[in-house]
Amino acid sequence: MAAPPSSDAERQRDKDRTRADILDVATREFADKGYTGARVDEIAERTSTTKRMIYYYFGGKEQLYIAVLEQAYLAIRALEAELDVEHLEPEDAIRRLAELTFDHHEAHPDFIRLVSIENIHRAEHIARSEVLAGLANPALDGLTQILERGRAAGRFRDDVDPLDVHMVISSFCVFRLANRHTFAAIFGRDMLDPDRREHYRRMLGDMLIDYLTRSTTRP
Repeated sequence: MAAPPSSDAERQRDKDRTRADILDVATREFADKGYTGARVDEIAERTSTTKRMIYYYFGGKEQLYIAVLEQAYLAIRALEAELDVEHLEPEDAIRRLAELTFDHHEAHPDFIRLVSIENIHRAEHIARSEVLAGLANPALDGLTQILERGRAAGRFRDDVDPLDVHMVISSFCVFRLANRHTFAAIFGRDMLDPDRREHYRRMLGDMLIDYLTRSTTRP
């Protein structure tokens, strides 16, 4: 007896799985070889699909690369949006937000590589993404609320730009991954040494709290 035809829902699940598989493989390919060096043929081979099928789902190599960037950025923005720190004191909340970025970046080195690659291309692909253009506010909303609570309680200085704080967190967490090998070659220290992990994680929070609680008149 012939099997019943697949339902629309099953066909959609198959499409979603295929698209997700292509994105996962493409993420590793672009992260390892960059936008210029990555080959759609190799992505197709590693996903047991065809170049034509990839073009069907994404339109072309550039669109696939942009979709990879969108997925990578959306993942960290989703984690930030899910972070519940309203019950925490402002100091603890800012530490928790910084720790989330610290943990995410360490667990997703491909994200760091993709960011570095896109900077080499002067963010020309991100600039073409309507999805990524709308991620600025979500990245800062939770941080801004924490800073406002700290200011209202008289515990944070009132001249802090949330984007500056975001930059400090991102800089520390990205540097630790992006410059791991050159830093180790020059200074003989692996910034991903497990024995120093908690030291760096705490250090990031300490720097933020020191800056946020420092009086503007303090020398």
